[in-house]
Parts: sequence; structure tokens; C-alpha cells
Amino acid sequence: MTTLWIDATAGVAGDMLLGALIDAGAPIGGVRAAIDAVVPGAIELSTEQTRRGAMRARRARVVQVGDRSCERTWAAIRALLEESALHPLTRRRSLAVFEALARVEAKVHGFGLDEVHFHEVGGLDAIADVVGSCEAIRLLGVDEVRASWVALGNGRVRAAHGAMPVPVPAVLELATGWTVRALPAKADAADSAHLHEHAHDETHHHAHAHEHAHAPHPHSHEAAPGHEEEAALPADSRDIGELATPTGLALIRALAPAASSLPSGTPLANGVGAGAKDFPAWANVVRVVLIDEDASPAPTRGEAGRGALHASAPSNTDDASSSLVEIAANIDDLDHRLVPGVIDALLGVGALDAWATPIHMKKGRPALTISALVDDGHRADAVEVLLTRTSTLGVRQTPILRTALDRRWRSIAIDLPNGSGTLLVKIGERRGRVVHAQAEWSSIAELARRSGCHESDLAQRAAAAIVAAGLVPGAVLDEHGTGTDLTGKEEDDEH
Repeated sequence: MTTLWIDATAGVAGDMLLGALIDAGAPIGGVRAAIDAVVPGAIELSTEQTRRGAMRARRARVVQVGDRSCERTWAAIRALLEESALHPLTRRRSLAVFEALARVEAKVHGFGLDEVHFHEVGGLDAIADVVGSCEAIRLLGVDEVRASWVALGNGRVRAAHGAMPVPVPAVLELATGWTVRALPAKADAADSAHLHEHAHDETHHHAHAHEHAHAPHPHSHEAAPGHEEEAALPADSRDIGELATPTGLALIRALAPAASSLPSGTPLANGVGAGAKDFPAWANVVRVVLIDEDASPAPTRGEAGRGALHASAPSNTDDASSSLVEIAANIDDLDHRLVPGVIDALLGVGALDAWATPIHMKKGRPALTISALVDDGHRADAVEVLLTRTSTLGVRQTPILRTALDRRWRSIAIDLPNGSGTLLVKIGERRGRVVHAQAEWSSIAELARRSGCHESDLAQRAAAAIVAAGLVPGAVLDEHGTGTDLTGKEEDDEH
């Protein structure tokens, strides 16, 4: 089972988490495609390498291309997500995050749920943070999300109607039941953040109209002219300001069941996302760690008491196998028009795959087998879908062992009749070499829509672009997913 652990001990914001997930290997092309499925052509997402404290980090930048005034109700955002072409799992997670925000806003301000106006958080940039993070988690193949305790900050944050205490009411509601602290470490005067808007590059969403610039939205500090920051220092030099934003904390609360320390297992990848500010006393970052909890080997005799420097080397196995469950039901009396919705529902509750197979049952009746592949953590939810969304009276559950190629995604350039575009490619690799590379069809379909070309024409262009990028069988992949074609060359033995 692949677990994503979020380290929010220095705070959390939506753009910080998004940057960390992309830094951990989530393909930015796939994330862009998901955002574009909700708000087409309205967002430009990019990342850049930077430093926070002593740590290298990746900062995600969300730029609004269209209208920046985007005040939305919960009902409007829900409709946007439900009507989009998002993957069902990404849609379900994104809806859960925004519903968590809507519920705390309704409670804090005394509104009905559908009356809640998100103000800045309903802007395109925050929609991009939420949808982008949820899609990145899906693309990383995450089965379960966990998170650390969260640093919230202290002091005041400036709003149009005056200064508000930190944590602000919405964050405090979201933090209920979670382990939190004010600061990640002891702060000194150099860390003072004055009466500032935010420590992170993310918009806020209480009923007050916060003073932000968008695209990207730097946070201005209202120091007296000629005095710069010294004039704005608060009386308490430990007033850091806001470290956890509502959107960042809502992502954690909606996706992770409880605060926890780093799970046991084998780390697969990690990423570091940068906030806007750079504190001297600590790195203003969110870290994520991908962990295979099924791959933690028991220590051999004589190794149990030895430190990490003496641990045994990872086993040199060619296969990445995992234990899964295949659930299935044979059905001969279900309206076939309902089948796509059942498959979407299975994927929405975490199934790794779902499909329908035509069969013939007793007396020659035509029927379908609806099947899904799940891990044990999502098995019960998938069984519930088959029992409640179909006419079956029973569900078969068969343990299976699946061996899969390692997968990664890469964005490559593709020539179009009217210019060029970016194509998302899924790469299947084995022992660091390409087995096959295939364009994501959703990427082809989107390019076809934008360029006016036929999908069949673009599929041929995509195949040529993949070869031109060196992503041919046998090519050696570097850490960025770039292939080096060794076809026809004599190769040394691998060790």
C-alpha cells in the first residue's frame, strides 16, 4: 500500500502542498490537464526551484489568465466540479475539500451551507490548488493520506475590516480534533511577520475581503514610508502571523483520517514545497513522503540492534508486486445505461480499475460481470457500491497478486498545424528503461479540441513526438523521465 505522509509541522497552504506533490514526482502536465478540466484556459501553473532556510524547495505559481474577480458560492463550485471531466477520484476528493471549507464557513458566519460565499478562496487560484493537489495525489498512485501535527501561527492577520487573531476562525474550526501547535520552533525577532496578510502564497476565504494581489499574489506589508519593515514590528516579536491557511488545512482534514507520525515502511519518493516567506529560524516548507507500507522488511538475525548505516541493502527484485482483491458480480437484469455510473462510482471510492465484461448466464441469457480491482483499504466501499448501485444479490471477492511496471509521466512538445502544444505521456519502465510509452488520450482529446484537428491525426503526431523525445523501448530514463535511445547499441551487463 502506498501512503502519502504530509509534514505540516511548519504550516501548510494549498500552493505549498501542490509544489511538494509535483516535486515528489506528480507530472505537472497531468495536474494542468485536471485544472483545465474545471476552469478551461483560465489558469497557468508553473513551478520553480528555490530555497527556504537551508532546504531546496519547489514553489508552485498559479497565475490567473482570465477574470480575477471570482466570488463563488459553495453551490457554484460544487456544480463546476460535478460537471467537469475530472477523474472520479479527483472529483470526489476535491468536493470533500470544498465541502469542509463550506461547513466551517457556514458555522463561523451563521449561514446556510448553500449560502456560503467563499470570496477569494472561490477564486481560480484556490480552485487550482485544491483540484491540482487532489489530481497530483491520484497520479502518484496514493492509496492513503496521512499527516503530521500542524503549525498554525500566531499574532494577527490584516483584513479589510481590521486585524483578526491567528488562527483565524475558519482555521480554528478546521483544527478541531487535530493536533496543532502555534509555532514550529522558537521564533526570534527576525521572524516577525507584523500585521501581514499571509505567510504563504495563497488566498484566504473568510467573509472579510483580504488585501491580496493575484497572479501570483505577493503579500504586501504596510510599513510606514521610508521605514520598511522595522516600523511594522508588533509589540510581541514572536507574532509570526498565519502559518496554516484554511485551504491548506482543509486539504489535510478532508483527505487524512488523523494526525500521525511518519509511517513505517520503505520511502519511495519525497518532495518539498515552498511558502512565499523565508523565515531565518526554520524552513517555511511543506514536505511530502511517499511510503510503501507493504515493503518494510523484518530485520535479519544480528541486524535488529544495528543502526541505519548497517541495515541490509534493498532486495534486487525485478517485479513490483502487490496483494489486491478483485471483486465481481454477475448481473442479468440491470439497465445497461446505468453501468457507466457504477464504474465511475467504483473508481470514485478508490478502486484501482473497474470494468464490465459481457457474459452469458444460465439459459443463455446475456449478462454482464462488473468487476473492480481494489486494495484492502478500499474493498468494503467498493463492495458497498456493487450491492447498492446494482441489482446483484452477492459479490465475489478474490485475493490476487498483481505485478506492475513502474509508471511515470512526462510532458513533451508536439507539433500542431497551427503551432505547438504539450502532450502528456505515460511511461511504463522496468529497471530504469522504457518498456512502452503512450500518450494519455485525455491529452490528445484536449489538443484536438483546441487545435481543431481530428483525434486520429493527433494520435499519429503523438506517436512521432514520443519517438522524437527518445521514449522508445529500451531507452534509459534519467531522473526527469528523459529517454536515451540505446536501440542497436551493445549494452553492458546491469548491476
